[in-house]
Amino acid sequence: MLNILKVDHEAQFNDIGAGIVASLLQTRPQAALGLATGSTPVGIYRRLVELYREGSVNFSQARTYNLDEYVGLPADHPQSYRQFMEEHLFRHVNILPHNTYIPSGSENPEAAVTEYDRLLEQAGPLDLQILGLGHNGHIGFNEPANKLHSRTHIVALDDRTREANARFFRSPDEVPTHAITMGIASILHAKQILLMAKGEDKAEIVARALKGPLTTHCPASLLQTHPNVTILVDAKAGRFI
Repeated sequence: MLNILKVDHEAQFNDIGAGIVASLLQTRPQAALGLATGSTPVGIYRRLVELYREGSVNFSQARTYNLDEYVGLPADHPQSYRQFMEEHLFRHVNILPHNTYIPSGSENPEAAVTEYDRLLEQAGPLDLQILGLGHNGHIGFNEPANKLHSRTHIVALDDRTREANARFFRSPDEVPTHAITMGIASILHAKQILLMAKGEDKAEIVARALKGPLTTHCPASLLQTHPNVTILVDAKAGRFI
């Protein structure tokens, strides 16, 4: 079931997204959260930090599992997703460092894939998986293809994906060409999914993902098969739905 929430203001977007996470942690303090990076969730993480400082949410028993990580970037690289999470959430709340899991893409990516799949299997179904939406319909770094991987894997990043992420690097040539990502089956295994999108440039792909045919050439369309998906969009991204 798709539950579509369309908002007019950035503050509403962040309040609702953070509220979904906070409500889960209030009822299930030991929840396992699947987290996303990128510009879309930044405001939500900022709001979660505010809620933590207000005493409204507690991360001390929570576990987090990030969707993906670049291949070739050490954990301490400024553009690694480990550093992203530290900057925007982890170092500002009381989550235990050993309960924050992100694939390691720096030394032996193939071994990291095997290890991350083991961790996800050990975790069981994540209580909530947060997702952004790529311009080409990717979720995590599961790019459009004739066939999608079900489990954690190494993926060659689509040119459009690299172009979209180039703004975070000093030059487009510095954007990694590969990443480690959770697979589609791992994502769909979550008990609840929150898909987020903002901006006019996401309107067409939001409509394709939610109303178009199920196809591996738009990986986000497979979310239509999940029983509990919340779609959080601003008015511009949601103008066709």
